[in-house]
Amino acid sequence: MPHFKPLQTSRLVLRPLTGDDADDLFAYRSLEEVSRYQGFRPRTLSDVHGFLAGLSPRPDVPDTWFQLGIRTREDDHLIGDLGIHFLSDSDQAEIGFTLAPSQQKKGYALEAARPVLSALFSEWKKHRVIASVDPRNEASIRLLLKLGMRKEAHFRKRFRLEDGWGDDCIYAILEEEWLK
Repeated sequence: MPHFKPLQTSRLVLRPLTGDDADDLFAYRSLEEVSRYQGFRPRTLSDVHGFLAGLSPRPDVPDTWFQLGIRTREDDHLIGDLGIHFLSDSDQAEIGFTLAPSQQKKGYALEAARPVLSALFSEWKKHRVIASVDPRNEASIRLLLKLGMRKEAHFRKRFRLEDGWGDDCIYAILEEEWLK
């Protein structure tokens, strides 16, 4: 597998997270306002190191997560991350994204997701990409719709949360829909 070439946009650089990102990742991922809709909320820096150690070092390895840091081109500051779950069905993948609260509502998530979807369909030849989202996460749902994804399912009480059970909605897009 060739070395991953960072993805770039006019304002962002996306490249794999490393252990050097642990402090910045912990700073925003540990916030309740960030993690309330996600399964990963680190309590300690050690949790972040464990998370990073469990990631695939390269993309397109079935049944692994490959995590990209979302960085500003201006100062190379980590402002978020975008995960790609290469499913065991090698024709499909899942994406998920997280931004630091100070960087939300600036269009960064949409700007980061577009080249990732393009790479999933053109470089990694995926047929279908999905996203799992808490139905209360209206901002993420708006983003998925802007990306051309459609709601395919709503699972009631699918995930155990700290305070009970949470619902899960699945959004998806097919290669031919993305290439239109």
